[in-house]
Amino acid sequence: MSLSLHLQFPGTCRDAFTYYERELGGRITFMATYAESPLGDQVPEAWRSMIMHATMSLHGEMTLMGSDIQPGEFTPPQGFGIVLGVETPEEARRAFEALAAGGTVTMPLEATFWAAAFGVVRDRWGLTWQINCEQPPAGEA
Repeated sequence: MSLSLHLQFPGTCRDAFTYYERELGGRITFMATYAESPLGDQVPEAWRSMIMHATMSLHGEMTLMGSDIQPGEFTPPQGFGIVLGVETPEEARRAFEALAAGGTVTMPLEATFWAAAFGVVRDRWGLTWQINCEQPPAGEA
């Protein structure tokens, strides 16, 4: 069994996934437009280049999927956040700054009682990311 996230965008899926691939070290493993679908000839011209489905692997441990949906059907995401676990505070800082670019910092990246670095940011596409670099257990360093 596996669990993946499927993100919906109002026409910005390609931009978001390209950015996540570059800035978070992901790898887009599949991306197809509505024009490339079996019903591509029935898609309005304005939507032919929009993304019907995209899949990205992040560090081999997480899969993000996404698509563009019609503007009238799009609802900005709320009530959840994507947790990005990283190994080092430096990696946390890099990911946090990349996601904060053009977005909004909700909680600055800082040490907490459970993490060497934790912060929350809403990226430029309206998605909430929690960057978490857990501290090693007591006695490990």
